[in-house]
Amino acid sequence: MTQSVEFLLDPVAEEAVRQEWRALNEAGLPSEVRSTPSPSHRPHLTLYAGPEISQAVDQELARRVSGLALDGQLGALTLFGPGRQGYVLVHALVPSIALLELQRDVARICAAEDDSYFAPGRWSPHVTVARRMPAAQLPAALSVLSGASGSVVGQPVTLSRCRRWDGTARREWLL
Repeated sequence: MTQSVEFLLDPVAEEAVRQEWRALNEAGLPSEVRSTPSPSHRPHLTLYAGPEISQAVDQELARRVSGLALDGQLGALTLFGPGRQGYVLVHALVPSIALLELQRDVARICAAEDDSYFAPGRWSPHVTVARRMPAAQLPAALSVLSGASGSVVGQPVTLSRCRRWDGTARREWLL
């Protein structure tokens, strides 16, 4: 399973993204709303994901992210895919130079492969809105999101809580 390093959004930005999740769900469209809610499932920005992260790497990551408060901004809706199960609908995240530098350092610390999505220069900062979105439902999703309490495009984001996610054990902890 996947191990990841993720920044959690500040409460205002998190709620703005959750509103979009709910609006899609209420319209019967794919969204990140889960039928069985989990406190660990929330909007986030993934800095790195891979098959394993050692305890020594965790310690180095904790030192690197300690005391950080980085600014960003939620950008336009965009698509990843299509994959076998449809598109992934995301908000691009407009990063600061400090965030780009941090992600580069996290990729180095975690030994990201040069051809991975997390290698320096290949990372696409984003916050996921919906997965498994069929092409035929994209127009409806965009229509719903354009009316979901206004657009969150331009929403400032402060990233100050960095967590580790262990997909095997299905647990999280703050670094």
